[in-house]
Amino acid sequence: MSLELYADVHVRRAVVVALRVRGVDMLTAQTDGAAELEDSELLDRASSLGRVLFTQDEDFLREAIRRQRTGEAFEGVIYAHQLRVNVGQCIRDLELLAKIYDPADMANRIEYLPLK
Repeated sequence: MSLELYADVHVRRAVVVALRVRGVDMLTAQTDGAAELEDSELLDRASSLGRVLFTQDEDFLREAIRRQRTGEAFEGVIYAHQLRVNVGQCIRDLELLAKIYDPADMANRIEYLPLK
């Protein structure tokens, strides 16, 4: 089973469209009607849907780290710094992760892009 991803409002539309074309199941906060949720609520929303949150917002990274430290469960976060990953690399890395990982592989985990 491949990963289902959830993109927050900071993810470029080009990334979302390209991943969908490549067969990756990608839901956006905007499409889900959750664009106005606070970070912790949005991470809860993604987890309730069984989706790994993809973000380029450092606030989500801090929230995921906090949850790891406190043992609060979440489906996983994939983080890409806006200035360190170009769109093409982001698309390639996300497609790879979505297609090779099972949801259990990402539970309570943070994955950083670009992949090494």
